[in-house]
Amino acid sequence: MEILNRERLNLAKRAYSTRRVPRSHLKTLIANSCCPKAGDLVLAEVVRLGSHKRLELPSGRKAAMNPGDEIIVAYGDRYAPDQYESYVPEDLEACHLVAAGGVASRAASWHNRLSGPTHIKPLGLLGCGDNKPVNLADFALGPTYALLPQNIFMVLGTSMNAGKTTTVAGLVKGFTDAGHTVGAAKITGTAAGGDPWLMRDNGAKEVLDFTDAGYATTFNVEPHLITQAAGNLVRTLARRGCDTVILEVADGLYQSETAALARMESLTSILTGTFFAAGDAMGAVSGARELAAMGHNVLGLSGAMTCSPLAVREAEAASGIPVYRLDQLMSPATVVPWVHQTVPVTTQATGA
Repeated sequence: MEILNRERLNLAKRAYSTRRVPRSHLKTLIANSCCPKAGDLVLAEVVRLGSHKRLELPSGRKAAMNPGDEIIVAYGDRYAPDQYESYVPEDLEACHLVAAGGVASRAASWHNRLSGPTHIKPLGLLGCGDNKPVNLADFALGPTYALLPQNIFMVLGTSMNAGKTTTVAGLVKGFTDAGHTVGAAKITGTAAGGDPWLMRDNGAKEVLDFTDAGYATTFNVEPHLITQAAGNLVRTLARRGCDTVILEVADGLYQSETAALARMESLTSILTGTFFAAGDAMGAVSGARELAAMGHNVLGLSGAMTCSPLAVREAEAASGIPVYRLDQLMSPATVVPWVHQTVPVTTQATGA
């Protein structure tokens, strides 16, 4: 165990994934033989740049990296069909930066459009003054027992880049302009700030994600733990004054954690309704049917397919479920009929 030099620690680029851990708590470097766990913080040296050439800082700035730079990231498995499949290694040997938000892992496969992962050399796990590594779970939000908000909506999709986050952002804008106090939470995925900031930009009063629950990623996290974390995030948003909450579930319905969550009655039973984002009509219809069979109240379809009027007509004709463009989701007139308890719409919000 080595006592960390504060100047060295302050010069290291710190990733978004580690944002809840105060830098002042990082005091030691544990470089002896040990087995890292998902969520452990690691000080690593950039060896060779690959597809990730920038590291997203807690502020959201994308800091350029160079070989020789030291970075503070967190270990985690990753599941991303358009990016990387990777796993936490069993040692502190060389591995990869598999996400710009700051995830250390050993890449097993990746999409062929990528040049390959950025190579990093772990220098040691970060400790808080003893020989115990600092883990993101140590700084997770504590449990809260607030009542659930009046309205909870969930957005799922066919895959990465199907339009889930855009759908969430549209719903946030629509409900906000309708007079609701809106909270948003991304409950699965890989640490990154872009989605939460887009939700804030569209009017969300409060935004949380799984990193607030102590996870750098949620791949290979037990579904019941994700559900518990999601419930705590929802209740935290309610305690902070949000009467309407929009949840986003990452990846597609065939991803293992997403599939398990979609079937969990403890989560689906609290939902006011569900939206499904897809890139094409067939994916939209298939996903909506699966969700309905699981007991979801599918209120609408959305996503990248709305760029095509033909795809919209196909999906509506085959599913009998309305398809909503982004501008429609952002309209109070669209969203108000979905709520359990309507908040009076102000003249300013409706533009009347």
